[in-house]
Amino acid sequence: MTALNELPLLASGKVREIYDLGDQLLIVASDRVSTYDVVHPTPIPDKGKVLTGLSAFWFERTADVVPGHVISLTDGVPGEARGRGMVVHKLQMLPVECVVRGYLSGSGWKDYQGTGAVCGIGLPAGLRESDRLPEPIFTPATKAQEGHDENIDFEGAAELIGDRGLAERLREISIAVYEHAAAHALERGIILADTKFEFGLDADGTLTLADEVCTPDSSRFWPADQYEPGRSQPSFDKQFVRDWASSTGWDRTPPAPEIPEEVVARTREKYIEAYERITGEPFAEWLQRTGA
Repeated sequence: MTALNELPLLASGKVREIYDLGDQLLIVASDRVSTYDVVHPTPIPDKGKVLTGLSAFWFERTADVVPGHVISLTDGVPGEARGRGMVVHKLQMLPVECVVRGYLSGSGWKDYQGTGAVCGIGLPAGLRESDRLPEPIFTPATKAQEGHDENIDFEGAAELIGDRGLAERLREISIAVYEHAAAHALERGIILADTKFEFGLDADGTLTLADEVCTPDSSRFWPADQYEPGRSQPSFDKQFVRDWASSTGWDRTPPAPEIPEEVVARTREKYIEAYERITGEPFAEWLQRTGA
């Protein structure tokens, strides 16, 4: 089996590495964690395996809604990357983050407070932080190479994509995938408040879901039994680390501070609990199935 360091590295992001396998790619999720677009020096053990396991679960569950890019979770994945790696199709990636919001939180809440709208979509007056929206909304963002993604309206997304019909299809599919995932998560006691997707076109021009799907990194997961609008919510995602980082007085510029052991341990617990609640299986089964 080829080792990771023998493969051509195409890209290295805040969390993932992408390797070239010729007509395919190998995507490997690390245990790195970032807040405010800065990577902390302290990893969260097993985080990469949770991200990959959850993505694999959702890719399979949403295949009837839209094809996913996964080819294999074992064949072609080096031993050191088992449980964290996916062999995937090469795609022509589309230049927008497809954000869907079912609840009013984060940058959407900030936009609403200032304008009464989110990404140009007007919302009813008097909504509170974390309120459920009348229906899920598509609020795209740019893909920033450095710094923060920027929220844009639908017209801006259509212009970036260069094909209004394709942009409308993206909106439709993004909301459909969100609604499917949110319904399943709620059955498991988790509110999927919002999430973001990435899509690309395969060699035949087929719209394909890529990257990660409804993970604690790309989504806000809230425990349904503790949901209370009018405030920020406890979460199963990296908001726990964000809240800690905010409390330190760190100015959000590099370098990011080291994360204390107790915050690392609690974050790991939250990620694994999210995996087990959503998939309905022990995390150990994912490790065993992939040979991690």
